[in-house]
Amino acid sequence: MELQSIKQRFGIIGNSPLLNRAIDIAAQVANTDLSVLVLGESGAGKEFFPKIIHEASARKHNNYVAINCGAIPEGTIDSELFGHEKGAFTDAREARKGYFEEANGGTIFLDEVAELPLSTQARLLRVLETGEFLKVGSSKTQKTNVRVVAATNVDVPAQIRAGRFREDLYYRLNAITIHVPSLKQRPEDIELLFRKFSTDISEKYHIPPVTLSEEARQLLLSYPWPGNIRELKNVSEQITIIEKERPIGVEALRRSLPNLDANRLPVFLGKGASAGMSEREILYSVLFDMQKDIQQLKQAVARMGSPSAAGAAGSMAHVDLDPVVEYPDQAGYTILQPGAPAAFPPGGNANRLPRQQDGSHLPNVEIINEPVQAPEEDLSIDKGEKTLIGKALAKYHGNRRKAAAELGISERTIYRKIKEYGISLPERDE
Repeated sequence: MELQSIKQRFGIIGNSPLLNRAIDIAAQVANTDLSVLVLGESGAGKEFFPKIIHEASARKHNNYVAINCGAIPEGTIDSELFGHEKGAFTDAREARKGYFEEANGGTIFLDEVAELPLSTQARLLRVLETGEFLKVGSSKTQKTNVRVVAATNVDVPAQIRAGRFREDLYYRLNAITIHVPSLKQRPEDIELLFRKFSTDISEKYHIPPVTLSEEARQLLLSYPWPGNIRELKNVSEQITIIEKERPIGVEALRRSLPNLDANRLPVFLGKGASAGMSEREILYSVLFDMQKDIQQLKQAVARMGSPSAAGAAGSMAHVDLDPVVEYPDQAGYTILQPGAPAAFPPGGNANRLPRQQDGSHLPNVEIINEPVQAPEEDLSIDKGEKTLIGKALAKYHGNRRKAAAELGISERTIYRKIKEYGISLPERDE
């Protein structure tokens, strides 16, 4: 079957190269008996591809059975797929054929195959490898000749790592893979699909056809369509029926896109993060970025305390320099206040004194050539503990019982710590 005839036969609309490639693969594998795994987002149109494969194959005159694996309860899924014997379980009043027996000679489509329980996955693997299965409650092996096409919208390798899907079954199903593109991957088809859905509903209910303003058209094309074709169909039908104005403006289209703002919110992934990362990986990336920023901030603060930084800061002080002395272009002084030391730039002359705006020199100003460094703080636990105990004792005027209660320790512990650190007690206030 040719590409255009396949589209017309199955009502597929679109000219996206990704869509054409997926249809072409389905047509090429149709005449084989290889298992096919169809991957794609929910609402992207995965259900068309097993039909294409079946109708283009030699099995087209036999049964085609489509099953939604996620819609069948776990307790009855084996019976539905493989059948059961009379009395196999409660209410099994008669024997029943399963879908694999009904589809013998034809094609069976397992939609949402990743929802199958692990026990059912083992049964399915046996069918794929040998064509044999057992009915529930039977010990007699039965044969079936069936072509299996499966589909899912989940990340199967992730399910395998989580222990929820058999790896051997995945490789057995994945003989041929068809990737169905999402609507945001085929933007050239969005407007075409919108007009098709709108025309169909307007003809059905005798409603004037819908046209879009240029602003509405741009919004239609820029919206991410998380629900894919299914969402686009719902929006186009809703607008056609509800909105009375023609052409449709951007505000009318916005009213039909309730998730517009939520879908357009930016997501911060960190500097080194990517969209495919897990939440834990993204968190680690953000934390590492914060750590780098903190280190850079520390370095910047350290540079501000260096002599060169002090000189740069002093050059902005509102102080007039002595006009009889020539200063280098990069000379600068940090004037703190009268009586406080000022940092003198490296290579400068300590005899060059700054003057106040009234012409007089600042009194008691000391010029120093060495960088001013903050004293290193003792961050040891013992030092901090001794300080806290001393403050608590001072607060309660030497009352060790009250001080211990304030610190959340026992009186015995505070007695030992006082002796250990040699803390002198203030005048006791009982």
